[in-house]
Amino acid sequence: MKNKPTQTQQLESAVKQLLNLIGEDSEREGLLRTPHRVAKAWQFLTKGYDEDVRAVLNKAVFKEKYDEMVIVKDIDFFSMCEHHLLPFYGKAHIAYIPNGKIVGLSKIPRIVEIFSRRLQVQERMTQQIAETLFDALEPDGVGVVIEAKHLCMMMRGVEKQHSVATTSAMLGSFRDDERTRSEFLHLVGTKLI
Repeated sequence: MKNKPTQTQQLESAVKQLLNLIGEDSEREGLLRTPHRVAKAWQFLTKGYDEDVRAVLNKAVFKEKYDEMVIVKDIDFFSMCEHHLLPFYGKAHIAYIPNGKIVGLSKIPRIVEIFSRRLQVQERMTQQIAETLFDALEPDGVGVVIEAKHLCMMMRGVEKQHSVATTSAMLGSFRDDERTRSEFLHLVGTKLI
């Protein structure tokens, strides 16, 4: 019985085929290890599929009476556009207003990392982050703003190198209360340190 190829071997085979299809010689010296390197890179770039956001949050939610806005901003991320398999990257700004529960601050960037390490569209990623926090913490509200540059717009198509896409997801008081939303957006745009 023949062993089934591993995921890495299957990816290597696909990359080798791609190189040949675009007119390259996958056997030339400079490309011999490329299929292996690309396979490993793709496994890293899409590792979010193997991570469970609920498990990350499971032991990091704590009871606390704090009820003012908590913001973690300027969270760097890199993701892959599902339409062209090209990177998009930028910053996420996330806030919530606790209602008896808080989350360890380092878990907020971890949530961004998990969702960004999947094939994505920025709009869905923004919503996934907001809904995950809203479901896990049951806060008064959650706000998420993501600003990103998309290589699919920079390297091909319209070729606009300086364009930035901004998406937001506002849940609870961030959606219902203009003052809360305005405070969040003001603080996200302000450099305090």
